[in-house]
Amino acid sequence: MGASFLPSPAFLAVFLISFVTLSIHPEPALAITRHYKFDVMLQNVTRLCHTKSIVTVNGKFPGPRIVAREGDRLLIKVVNHVQNNISIHWHGIRQLRSGWADGPAYITQCPIQTGQSYVYNYTIVGQRGTLWWHAHISWLRSTLYGPLIILPKRGTTYPFAKPHKEVPIIFGEWFNADPEAIINQAMQTGGGPNVSDAYTINGFPGPLYNCSAKDTFKMKVKPGKTYLLRMINAALNDELFFNIANHTLTVVDVDAIYVKPFDTETLLIAPGQTTNVLLKTKPHHPNASFFMSARPYVTGQGTFDNSTVAGILEYEESHKTIKSSHSPKKLPLYKPNLPPLNDTSFATNFTSKLRSLASAEFPANVPQKVDSQFFFTVGLGTNPCSKNQTCQGPNGTKFAASVNNVSFVMPSKALLQAHHFGQSKGVYSPNFPINPLIPFNYTGTPPNNTMVSNGTKLVVLPFNTSVELIMQDTSLLGAESHPLHLHGFNFFIVGQGFGNFDPKKDPANFNLVDPVERNTVGVPSGGWVAIRFLADNPGVWFMHCHLEVHTSWGLKMAWVVLDGKLPNQKLLPPPADLPKC
Repeated sequence: MGASFLPSPAFLAVFLISFVTLSIHPEPALAITRHYKFDVMLQNVTRLCHTKSIVTVNGKFPGPRIVAREGDRLLIKVVNHVQNNISIHWHGIRQLRSGWADGPAYITQCPIQTGQSYVYNYTIVGQRGTLWWHAHISWLRSTLYGPLIILPKRGTTYPFAKPHKEVPIIFGEWFNADPEAIINQAMQTGGGPNVSDAYTINGFPGPLYNCSAKDTFKMKVKPGKTYLLRMINAALNDELFFNIANHTLTVVDVDAIYVKPFDTETLLIAPGQTTNVLLKTKPHHPNASFFMSARPYVTGQGTFDNSTVAGILEYEESHKTIKSSHSPKKLPLYKPNLPPLNDTSFATNFTSKLRSLASAEFPANVPQKVDSQFFFTVGLGTNPCSKNQTCQGPNGTKFAASVNNVSFVMPSKALLQAHHFGQSKGVYSPNFPINPLIPFNYTGTPPNNTMVSNGTKLVVLPFNTSVELIMQDTSLLGAESHPLHLHGFNFFIVGQGFGNFDPKKDPANFNLVDPVERNTVGVPSGGWVAIRFLADNPGVWFMHCHLEVHTSWGLKMAWVVLDGKLPNQKLLPPPADLPKC
């Protein structure tokens, strides 16, 4: 008689697991290469009854949406058909060993000149969520921007229920004048630049502005559904509060990192930041429409655009409702209550709720030991007025901004090339101060001397250095919230507070378990923030305030991360089509 074969329990378990795995993941999680073409061109656009020729990608304002999956490679060919020099930054993309594709002009590349092109070539590694792309030269990002949406790998899910629909919501600023002329004039006179004429949602100012009722973003929703709103603040110079009247939002992700979900009526979002929220619509048609409004959070002493952008949330009528009412009735429109313009306590309360998911699948790998500590002051200051000129800055000076009192001078060659080819001499010096050279009471009565020093100075970090950085706001020319963006990395926000950072007491309260991970952080007005990151990405990485006016004034610096010993720890060689200066 033939021997019968009985499978062992272990075999059955393996078989079952493989069967379950196959049925959950019917498609393999294959990464693909996606090709996009960006033609940078002029386009006539009308807003606020004002028509002007603006710089766009593919004639669209805002620019086209890039959609990819985690693990995909992107090849984006940018062709410059305008007179301006152009470079594009993929905000929040880690750019592991691909710093040549990061995009800030004169930092990782020379800009793309008129008639020239460049292919941005990078792979999305270990990231999923909402990021965005924008011009990274002068103030051209006022019209050159768009969403960069990274879906999870095929067969993997969100750590929350799958939404009915996903909607990108991108805030911008509209200027009737040419933003390039505005900043050029301000840099010459030394005064503050003219402010924008409107904020926009997906390019539209909405009904609260002059002759803009037809230019309103409308979001149509069905009752009893969940929508994922992918929110991006692409405004030039303003942090924004956002609220949908009579609706609660659930925050699930910031800067393409999942967070522990929490409910809020109002969001705070700084330029450069993204926030994914779930919107659960009402179970039945509410017989009303609702404003989705945003207006600025203001802490500085300068002028600002004190206006409100509104879109409209509209519920779709069911067929029954349409049949029963012959004439479409005008529905009431509810308006949200937004916090006061200077509501720093709301801002603090909101940011303190942000915590990493810190799950087995999405861990928070916070550096527990620190190799190098840095203390940077960030704030405003002044430069002297040149002879034979009257200046419009404080007491006849020119406005400036600095990190550790160094106002960054943009080089005329790209820093990454200078570093990579060992030609840094005359381009930059590697001696950026790791602490303020002259300590003072940073948030107290400011000293009389507000003059900054000027230079192109960088910090050099060995590969895999574990960094702790304290960023301290100063009261020079007024305390102000500064959204600081670090290229090439995410960082953990391990602590923050008001007043001067106390190195003896404050570190005891650092959160090293589930701090939020971001690429852009608001340094609190009259306070400090502590971040940690691992310098595991070789290259030259820009760090700057994402309020464009402060960047123009010099609130920026850069980090050089040296190559590691292993081949996969070294910056890749530059592409053949890298633009020349």
